[in-house]
Amino acid sequence: MIDALYSAQILNLAANMPGAGRLSAPQGSSEKISKLCGSRVTVDVSLDEAGRVSEFAQDVQACALGQAAAAVLGANVAGADLAELEKARAGLKAMLKDGGSPPDGRFSDLAMLEPVKAYPARHASTLLAFEAAVEAVRLASGRTRTAGAA
Repeated sequence: MIDALYSAQILNLAANMPGAGRLSAPQGSSEKISKLCGSRVTVDVSLDEAGRVSEFAQDVQACALGQAAAAVLGANVAGADLAELEKARAGLKAMLKDGGSPPDGRFSDLAMLEPVKAYPARHASTLLAFEAAVEAVRLASGRTRTAGAA
């Protein structure tokens, strides 16, 4: 049954990480760490005048599931604003923890991670990139001053 988690699509995403690395002068950065498994994601962002992501980079040290979620984020984050990222994070969390529908819109590829809901120990790692992205955009827009562990 665990083989369903590691589909060819998920493994391909994990191997091809969009936005890998760090920005030299981000407006906001956030590092999130899963206390359960030790996965770590650091996200750097810069925003345009409208508060949308104009530059993005991520350093991902996570399992294939965390990497796949981060790959979906990296491939689709350009132009997203805080509300859209919060909605995607909430949708991913609801899909994993409450049996909700997968996120729609630009982050609809997260639907491939729906089998993860049967493995609660994998939820934190799968959510890390979106948790870090939301926090980094909040910091970049001046809406918060904290960052920390997931």
